[in-house]
Amino acid sequence: MTVVYEDNHIIVVNKTASEIVQADKTGDTPLSETVKQYLKEKYQKPGNVFLGVTHRLDRPVSGLVIFAKTSKALTRLNEMFRTSEVKKTYWAVVKNAPKEPEGELVHFLVRNEKQNKSYAYDKEVPNSKKAILHYRLIGHSENYFLLEVDLKTGRHHQIRCQLAKMGCPIKGDLKYGSPRSNPDGSICLHARRVRFIHPVSKELIELEAPLPEGNLWKGFTIEDTERTY
Repeated sequence: MTVVYEDNHIIVVNKTASEIVQADKTGDTPLSETVKQYLKEKYQKPGNVFLGVTHRLDRPVSGLVIFAKTSKALTRLNEMFRTSEVKKTYWAVVKNAPKEPEGELVHFLVRNEKQNKSYAYDKEVPNSKKAILHYRLIGHSENYFLLEVDLKTGRHHQIRCQLAKMGCPIKGDLKYGSPRSNPDGSICLHARRVRFIHPVSKELIELEAPLPEGNLWKGFTIEDTERTY
């Protein structure tokens, strides 16, 4: 992880695809503990370091994660995430081009806890939650397409599940229909940008995370800006 932004109340880091945000049954060191250790060493704190987890990214996903350094910031950020005041934009590499270059996807997702997987339905079904995202085709390489995704809701595996339902599974995402895994175990989904009003200072915060290094994200021509990655 690398620190993208830090002040007295929040710290935002760029997570690598192998890191887990919070502790789980694997027993691997979570990102939250790594950030705590970073803060402890940076500020030479003798006791425990407060760090609040405000949201999560799936383990194979890279990109921006926001943590709270104070209880005041944590309470306010939790409410901001609940009311969708934090705007998150993702980039996703997919094998198939969407039928339309831009559109809104609305599905009803049902989470299967045992499989750790969500299923998308076109109409409301029992135990489903409405999921909405906006996608836009922004680039291409010889074999893949690059989508920009704006989340309107925050559901379990939402982007992975909805893009797969559209016929565009994310590169490397075996769970949702990609034919092959990525060599590093990642999937090509990256939390690229966040935009929100600072929970304490009330200033507008806009941050962008560099793309992961390596060949998986190289060779793309970005159509709306004519840049090549």
